[in-house]
Amino acid sequence: MTQADFLTSEFPPATEMPDLDTEGSARFFNRELSWLSFNWRVVEEAENPRVPLLERLRFLSISATNLDEFYTVRVAGLRELAQAGNTTPAADGLTPAEQLALIDENARRLMETQQRVLVTLFKEMEAENISVLRRGDLTEKDKAYLEDVFLTQVFAVLSPLAIDPAHPFPFIPNTGYALALQLERRADKRPLQALLPIPAQIDRFIALPAEDGQSRFLPLEELLVLNISGLFPGYKLTAHFEFRVLRDSDLEVEEEAEDLVREFEVALKRRRRGEVVRLTHSSGAPEKLKAVIMEELDVDQEEVIEIDGMIGSADLKELVLDSRPDLLWPMFTPRIPERVTDHDGDMLAAIRSKDMLLHHPYETFDMVVRFLQQAARDPQVVAIKQTLYRTSRDSSIVEALCEAAEDGKSVTALVELKARFDEAANIRQSRRLERAGAHVVYGFLDLKTHAKISTVVRREGNQLVTYTHYGTGNYHPITARIYTDLSLFTCDQRLGRDATKVFNYLSGYAQPESLDNLAISPTTLKPRLLELIAAEADHARAGKPAAIWAKMNSLIDSEVIDALYAASQSGVKISLVIRGICGLRPGVKGLSDNIRVKSIVGRFLEHSRIVCFGNGFGLPHKKARVFISSADWMGRNLNRRVETLVEIENATVKAQIVSQIMAANLADVAQSWVMGPDGGFERPPLPEGTFAFNCHRFFMENPSLSGRGSAGASDVPKLTHTED
Repeated sequence: MTQADFLTSEFPPATEMPDLDTEGSARFFNRELSWLSFNWRVVEEAENPRVPLLERLRFLSISATNLDEFYTVRVAGLRELAQAGNTTPAADGLTPAEQLALIDENARRLMETQQRVLVTLFKEMEAENISVLRRGDLTEKDKAYLEDVFLTQVFAVLSPLAIDPAHPFPFIPNTGYALALQLERRADKRPLQALLPIPAQIDRFIALPAEDGQSRFLPLEELLVLNISGLFPGYKLTAHFEFRVLRDSDLEVEEEAEDLVREFEVALKRRRRGEVVRLTHSSGAPEKLKAVIMEELDVDQEEVIEIDGMIGSADLKELVLDSRPDLLWPMFTPRIPERVTDHDGDMLAAIRSKDMLLHHPYETFDMVVRFLQQAARDPQVVAIKQTLYRTSRDSSIVEALCEAAEDGKSVTALVELKARFDEAANIRQSRRLERAGAHVVYGFLDLKTHAKISTVVRREGNQLVTYTHYGTGNYHPITARIYTDLSLFTCDQRLGRDATKVFNYLSGYAQPESLDNLAISPTTLKPRLLELIAAEADHARAGKPAAIWAKMNSLIDSEVIDALYAASQSGVKISLVIRGICGLRPGVKGLSDNIRVKSIVGRFLEHSRIVCFGNGFGLPHKKARVFISSADWMGRNLNRRVETLVEIENATVKAQIVSQIMAANLADVAQSWVMGPDGGFERPPLPEGTFAFNCHRFFMENPSLSGRGSAGASDVPKLTHTED
């Protein structure tokens, strides 16, 4: 079994794969199947006994949400291509129709596994006095309580709908959930088919009265079935089933949209009405009634999935109870960096003294918010520029930008309307910023702006000083609590000038002619990466130590993968931490002998993008070249988005990334899955009683190097942590 500790273990022997054409498309692994493999790892985390019980339930809910989004975007796109007769193969050689067949088989097995895991979790929850009941489990006292709940909290929101020629079939939106009912009139046994849409505005699980220390819940659909006679007086229920709809949610925007905001508002309405790409229903559905639903929703049999269990498992997150901390991860409070405390909370003063890299969520994202809030209130600050890709509904960052604009400062906000599933929130925020007097720009119609940049220009003496923030994640305070990301704060005027040139590019389409440090996509980022990989191969051929460490969410770009294969064949030792999609096949003899890949799935969602090159000295080394980026190595990021690749030159920050962050990720064994040459991932077994290094635990217990007040580059903490 391959060792998960990539920091200290040797590269395993490469695998002979004589049937694999290393020159042909088989050298790539399929993107969609790789994504499904990631979601299998999320589901398997729901079975991991090392994870607290309700956190395992959360993982199961996340896997269901992930799968929904996968169908509404990726499967929807492939389906459209297949229906149009497109037979163009992907990089791995599979046509859209072939991919759909493999996805369908894999996803059906995944959904069966989700239901099996849920049964186990419900049993374990029952043992911990958390019960999810069915109608038959209710006492008379429960029923009396629920009657009041139904009348006061549910009844007024319901819209029972007959299905007959006089009543057109209602629209069921994306992720819409409904009961299909077969009824019979008591007076003359006349049949009636009806629908009862289940309102998304009401919690899926209703809390029932319980003794101290106990929690009891009834699913909303069970309450509705109990009350059908009140909704359809004079009728009795003879059969019913639940169903849920997923629709094509990929947005299409006219290329010549004159008013981009209005065009997106129209497109968002179209998304709700996209074609149905998946219909799931509960078992035991009457065939005639199911046929009516399928016909009205215009779905074929291959798009219908029968679930023996709970429909809409994404809603399980409601049962992750704050009232049961004993079944959750131990409470963790993000740190305020010592450096900021040393400067009495003044972010600009802390940045002035030295470059600082914060590692979220271990260091609080509040520091990013504070940076902008202090800039908004500082009378010496004259201008603020900010990209906004994803942010929260009540964004404190948008609040700070509005405050700065209202105070007369020059504020420019690049709001990306094309941030998938956050378009509506971003439209709201752009309107709010405009009302406050900020300059709001939307970048390019054909490129998403995914770069994470913020600049603050401050008058100091007789000059203007630029403070810059480069991030690997979104300016979203809520996701920043669970996503691991990096925030570089610097006063380096070269980096400040580069950031300003990028903003000019976004607002005025003036492509920067020369950047001192930065590489950006879609122009220079990919060429820079390919150059750096080739240079590492040159070092290997020259007999120098040659190594690449990289960490990202997805690796799928075929040119970059081929460059890594070529570097591997030249002798470069390549260790990759890829959380999600990986189209590269590691450890194949004659192709990727010197490449290994692992995925970390744990308490926090690995999201930071980092790449380190040995630069002729190997890794770790103080002369290595180290970069942080907003971009994964995918075609869309490298060719169709505005992204950044920032070289780290400060010695302490470099040591923090190489010897602390990357070293800990490579050393992790507790949460690591190792990829095989066939594209599959396995979690190496952990012998009972052995210490299993967990990088998340290490980061929670050890402050980041550059954020410490007196620490230097040589003061890197040992890779260890306390045990439970």
